[in-house]
Amino acid sequence: MERYLSGPQLARLVEVPRDARPYYRALAETVRTLILDGRLPTRVRMPAERHLAEALGVSRTTVTTAYDRLREQGFLDSRQGAGSWTALPEPGALLGTENPWIAPDDDGLLPLHSAAPAATGLLPDAVAAATEAYPRYGLGTGYEPVGVRPLREAIAARYGARGLATRPDQILVTGGAQHAVHLLMTLLAGQGDPVLVESPTYPHALDAARMRGARLVPVGIADDGWNLDLVTCAMRQSAARLAYVIPDFQNPTGHLMGEGDRAALADAARRYDTTLVVDESWAELAIDEVPATSPLAAHDTDGRVISIGSASKLWWGGLRIGWIRGTAALIRRLAVLRSSVDVASPLFEQLVVTHLFERIEETRAERGRTLGASRSALVEVLRAELPEWRFTVPKGGGSLWVRLDSPVATPLADAAAAHGVRLAPGPWFGVDGTLERYLRLPFTMPPHALTEAARRLAAARALASSPGSRVAPYGSRAGAPLTPTL
Repeated sequence: MERYLSGPQLARLVEVPRDARPYYRALAETVRTLILDGRLPTRVRMPAERHLAEALGVSRTTVTTAYDRLREQGFLDSRQGAGSWTALPEPGALLGTENPWIAPDDDGLLPLHSAAPAATGLLPDAVAAATEAYPRYGLGTGYEPVGVRPLREAIAARYGARGLATRPDQILVTGGAQHAVHLLMTLLAGQGDPVLVESPTYPHALDAARMRGARLVPVGIADDGWNLDLVTCAMRQSAARLAYVIPDFQNPTGHLMGEGDRAALADAARRYDTTLVVDESWAELAIDEVPATSPLAAHDTDGRVISIGSASKLWWGGLRIGWIRGTAALIRRLAVLRSSVDVASPLFEQLVVTHLFERIEETRAERGRTLGASRSALVEVLRAELPEWRFTVPKGGGSLWVRLDSPVATPLADAAAAHGVRLAPGPWFGVDGTLERYLRLPFTMPPHALTEAARRLAAARALASSPGSRVAPYGSRAGAPLTPTL
């Protein structure tokens, strides 16, 4: 016998306050939460839009828009002229019913899902210097497929200072680290090829490998870092010809790979004929004193270690400048490949980053102070408000990898959104929906914003764990949304 809900019945279940804004979003999110936590079973026929609108006292258009949103997310199945039924999306879709990184500008949520710091205080000076130099490039075409030479020289010099001799012709300037990852996956990974990845890891690298149809081979990272025996065993057994690793304040765990393990990983790559793509986006962002380490490519002897760097974490994501370091032959191949997409990176931003390299130590000191203060604030409030959660305080990077007391990361993210905080649950960083017991909590926002966000998170945790609790949409209770200066 078919189960169905009347308009008044569903209205009593959702209890969406009339002042929730936008109302259609609040209605859709509340229904979604009811379905996810089992209080609204699947395959239940929903009331007609007109009937629910009457019961809620809102316009039919509002209910129609909410139903459309639920259909797009996979929580409603509909047939023309027959009605709509509650449903669950495909398992992989539960990792994020929308693009998790593209949030509406006006949703009012604290962006605790993003580990992107605000711009360095040195940015205005670098912009002024780039503005002065910019006209001198006007006589050329403006297209530099591998990047302007002054920037490539600055990047090469920085590698040299870190212990890895590098020439400018070994550098390709890209539109950020993700662009670099995409180029390398496009060139080096094919349909069905095994690609070794850390678990957890940077989600957009997983996306890039999946776009190529590669087969992901995850290797777990323990609470204290990498187990090189497991990594080398996975290389041998999977015959992976490509591996993506983050040895410097690994995103999201914050672990720093030691010099011995770097040498061992490069040696294993030689033995098993694996090319290493090494993401160094966080490499310059130590907060505490750490042992000196060389770039992993310093242990390379046959050109199989490719390094990726970025201006985003050290200086500012809005610059959209990254780079690849490899052999000169690889750089030429990548330049030809990238020409089919965007030809070259923006000239002005390249000049800005060139000038920022001149003051890199100032920026590192600035980031160490600001990230250190934010890390301390987040650690303090988590230990006070959520003492049952466990984490290791990283010595650098930009996030805590938090182990929850139960595998509830995705429903907790829903509850946190109702309290005005957007979270990055563990499954975003894993393969095939794993890591449900973890959250990544960045400390890239100012201390006062992190303290407020963590307090809201504690309230969400308490509400979500209460038997029979209902998660009301954000904006329906006391407490105005905090809008931090980011």
